[in-house]
Amino acid sequence: MSDQQTPPRKTPEDWLETSSTEKERGRFKVFLGYAPGVGKTFSMLSEGIRRRGRGEDVVVGVVETHGRKGTAELAEKLERVPRREVEYKGTLFSEMDVEGILARAPQVVLVDELAHTNVEGSRFSKRYEDVLLLLEKRIDVLSTINIQHVESLTPRVQALTGVTVREQVPDWVLDRADEIVISDVTPEALVTRMRRGDIYPAERVERSLTNFFRRGNLIALRELALQRVTRAVDRTLDEYVRRKNLGPHWAVAEKVGVCIGANVQARDLIARGARLAEALGAELYVLHVAAARDSSTEARRTLESSIAFATHLGAQMVQLSGKDVLRVTAAYIREHRITQAIVGRSATHGLRSYLYYYSLQKFMAEASNVDLHIVTQEQA
Repeated sequence: MSDQQTPPRKTPEDWLETSSTEKERGRFKVFLGYAPGVGKTFSMLSEGIRRRGRGEDVVVGVVETHGRKGTAELAEKLERVPRREVEYKGTLFSEMDVEGILARAPQVVLVDELAHTNVEGSRFSKRYEDVLLLLEKRIDVLSTINIQHVESLTPRVQALTGVTVREQVPDWVLDRADEIVISDVTPEALVTRMRRGDIYPAERVERSLTNFFRRGNLIALRELALQRVTRAVDRTLDEYVRRKNLGPHWAVAEKVGVCIGANVQARDLIARGARLAEALGAELYVLHVAAARDSSTEARRTLESSIAFATHLGAQMVQLSGKDVLRVTAAYIREHRITQAIVGRSATHGLRSYLYYYSLQKFMAEASNVDLHIVTQEQA
């Protein structure tokens, strides 16, 4: 018998790890802030320096220091790929050299200001498109963005601040990020930085403090940024739960699901759900399962009104289909780890009441980890 030991058999996880040695694309890490001066670029540069210290090949594609001394000093510690000059209407503009970065082929590249619009004549019109190309070429990208440039939030930011936001990044681009890190300081600390001249030159300070940097604006913008990061964290947890086949009890963030029909009582349920979601700091979902009785003109009009109302309140509207309404709804609640469900019931008696509670028992068996709120309503 041979003294040579038989090597241990590989597990499925070992095979997956081996097969993923060759990256399909680069990793995308975004530093998100709620206003200029919170430290996004500084944090990005600090990570680049740390990764270079670990032996990774790191270069700066583009960094905007805006005259901030500390940021400029950090940027000098990393190799830069020279920018290229682009002439537009007789004026030279300096842009990130995507072709130069691809030729240099680093492991990691730092790309500041993801929402930047490239000058006409560039390979792509937006910087985020440059980043997507770099990721396709298996280069890791560290980038930065402020919350006002996230496309879905731009209208809210403009309404809050009165400032027009021209440069935007589609939400799906951020959804592709492997990691989103918030660069955060309190509004009070940010105002102190502003008054010290750490963000803008002295002549711009007072004007900024009475406009975009008003304390109320900063508090609201910070809240939006924190919510966006919470969404990213929860999505990461969703992916982990699915990959590991974990149970629906793996829920961290509260989620409120309101189950509605095509009837006038739906608005009251949605409003109750919105109040509960606000109190819990939760995401709000409104669920509707299509039914044959919804085909009448009046039912369609009522449902459309409820959908518009839910959307106005910031809810995510979910249209489901299936013959077994209870099972379809319970499956969505279970799979998306909704923690609070709101359903309505009419003030019924006798057999109808018995059938209703029997249905609720079936529902709870299918979605056992949800807290169920039953709202009694008058029949229309």
